[in-house]
Amino acid sequence: MTNHWIDIKNSDVILIMGSNAAENHPLSFRWVSQAMDNGATLISVDPRFTRTSAKADIYAPIRSGTDIAFLGGLIKYILDNELYHTEYVVEHTNASYLVNPEYTFEAGIFSGYQPDVRSYEKGTWWYQMDENWIQKQDSTLEHPNCVMQLLRKHYERYDLSTVSSITGTPKADLLKVYSAIGSTGNPDRVATIMYAMGWTQHTYGTQNIRAAAIIQLLLGNVGRAGGGINALRGESNVQGSTDHCLLFHILPGYLKTPTASYETLAAYVEANTPKCNDPKSANWWQNYSKYAVSLLKWYFGDNAQADNEFGYHWLPKLADGGNYSWLAIWTAMIRGDIKGLLAWGQNPAVGGTNANRVRKALERLDWMVAVNLWDTETSSFWRRPGADPASIKTEVFLLPVAASMEKEGSITNSGRWAQWRWKAVDPPGEAKADSWIINQLMIRLRTLYEADPGPNPDPILKLAWDYGPDEADVHQVAKEINGWAVTDIKDSEVNIIVPAGKQVKNFTQLTDDGSTACANWLYSGSYNEDGNMMSRRDNVDTHPAGIGLYSNWAWAWPLNRRIIYNRASCDANGVPFDANRFVIRWTGPETKWEGDVPDGGWPPGEKLAFIMRRGGRARIFGPTMADGPFPEHYEPWESPVLNPLHIQGTNPALWDLERDAKGATHAYPIVGTTYRVSEHWQSGAMTRNVPWLAEMQPDMFVEMSPELAAERNIKNGERVIVESARGSIEAVAIVTRRFRPFIINDQVVHQVGMPWHWGYMGLVTGGSANELTPPVGDANTMIPETKAFLCDVKKV
Repeated sequence: MTNHWIDIKNSDVILIMGSNAAENHPLSFRWVSQAMDNGATLISVDPRFTRTSAKADIYAPIRSGTDIAFLGGLIKYILDNELYHTEYVVEHTNASYLVNPEYTFEAGIFSGYQPDVRSYEKGTWWYQMDENWIQKQDSTLEHPNCVMQLLRKHYERYDLSTVSSITGTPKADLLKVYSAIGSTGNPDRVATIMYAMGWTQHTYGTQNIRAAAIIQLLLGNVGRAGGGINALRGESNVQGSTDHCLLFHILPGYLKTPTASYETLAAYVEANTPKCNDPKSANWWQNYSKYAVSLLKWYFGDNAQADNEFGYHWLPKLADGGNYSWLAIWTAMIRGDIKGLLAWGQNPAVGGTNANRVRKALERLDWMVAVNLWDTETSSFWRRPGADPASIKTEVFLLPVAASMEKEGSITNSGRWAQWRWKAVDPPGEAKADSWIINQLMIRLRTLYEADPGPNPDPILKLAWDYGPDEADVHQVAKEINGWAVTDIKDSEVNIIVPAGKQVKNFTQLTDDGSTACANWLYSGSYNEDGNMMSRRDNVDTHPAGIGLYSNWAWAWPLNRRIIYNRASCDANGVPFDANRFVIRWTGPETKWEGDVPDGGWPPGEKLAFIMRRGGRARIFGPTMADGPFPEHYEPWESPVLNPLHIQGTNPALWDLERDAKGATHAYPIVGTTYRVSEHWQSGAMTRNVPWLAEMQPDMFVEMSPELAAERNIKNGERVIVESARGSIEAVAIVTRRFRPFIINDQVVHQVGMPWHWGYMGLVTGGSANELTPPVGDANTMIPETKAFLCDVKKV
């Protein structure tokens, strides 16, 4: 989130798209309701009339997988009607930048496409640079090669009739949505956008969010109270887990995982430190070396010294071009490249796309460790229906683990708030906290390496690991995450600002000379010498405008900043665009910022607002994206219709490892999608083992329109088979007006929807929706496309 949950109350217009917040984030919906009580307009755009839709002022139906067409039409509407916030666009975005004149877009393909490798060479997407290597600009926004004019040209095709024919959204509904959102280009109005997996789980999911960002930047809604792009995370600590490097391509704090070609620390830092000659750009990632070296000092402690590059050569490296994303690991497992798996707090046999293939991949392992509260579909994949246990060689170890209320620690919510929570009860039986299990594994690994070092023991034996013989002290871990002075930190020959052994105040005190250690620079400031800032519980809003920051409740990264890029809420003189809901403001004679923690304390006009961007301005034109600098509508990998915009049907850069798993339209004519219900959680491992929740939602079901049910002679409550090219499942038919047929290019297209919480273990069982979903992913993130695929439905 650029903003936070409570801030939603400040919005005038709320667009919920790719999310069913009322049902899937019900507590958060109180802030939507409070905004509506204050006069805000709620818009729900969804293929299904959801509980969010039932609360909305405007509901617009949309065929799954056509969000970019819908949003592209909104971009055109804003531009055609000059509803954009001109001052904001010129000052805070790259709309004025001149782009390489060789940049083109033709027939659905951007310039630089390499069909043999299905990726883009992006040289023509960069900006025109002056003699000082600073971007050339046209602040009038009239130059034909400026971003603003290229934006107009790109979206001129997205007229109401075209958008309606792609999305199935009636033109009258499009106009209602566009008018409401477009009204927030006025500085005294503001809109927020709330999205979840309904936007990300597509072969162009990243570009869905890019399109939303373009809209909010045109309207001047980023950095402002009640504005922003707000991701609704699907777990209470998803934000924290990604911050701390859950994914293969990042280290803590979103540092890059090194690849084999970067043989030295200097080469690694050089490759990942952006260069910018514009003196007005803060270019905050220029501090990359400080965060990388401090991380290495945390990893390897006293073993990390300047003369051994702080242990950089002990850090594991990815193969150049190596990919260990979700889709890729199952393919590697089937090939036999991966011999063991730690399935920790996850259930891929249900949660993984093309789940039957995931289960088959698990059969190829030598061993698997499952760490969970219950015996799940993953830990019992070897005895699933239809499996032959005698033919499966995988040795499975099931470790019982403590639940969240059975251990102490922090979680980070969607709004980046790191909140400390305390242990309520002891875990049952032999269940142990995650930190106990991790610590025991490491202690035993070190013992084995000490006895038999083998060819490369240093990454294990040189690691700084001293958490005692039992469960790790989470306060010690939290302090290490904050960072501390290894030796005295000085700002001059004699002046010590942080004595050795003391916590640093925040990441502004981290260095790259080995004098500081920090496990995650983003969280530096969360547990300093003032104490555990995450445990604070002061529920008084001290902001002068009363916008609900609650800055003394818990702690938000970075630096306890509640709304990021908040300098963009002001003009070049530090005057807020909206004085009544200001986030920060320059106080004049006192020469300081007032309100939230500013995105840098420089005076107005000294630095540009978007400090994490190399050039200091937000990117309407995104030259580093894998699949194009502007979002473009492509059909899902499986689609019942042709793309009316151009002959390029699907995203030409999508992540596709199993092309033979694609379903034909004549065999599978119905659009399928997946979602969640309030009564069950994720793969159902926790909730289908709870009797009262299992009773509330006992059966796997599929929702369909009365029109489709009539075509297939299906009655409400009957059992049906839902089938795709990957598999088939049985479900209870729910015939409901929540779904409606779409008219797409004069063709009737039906859609069905299924929750994905069921499997073959637990108190209640049922078919897993992910047995149907396709093994293809987003061009940038490789997230699987589970929200739009082809299937068929028939009676049992």
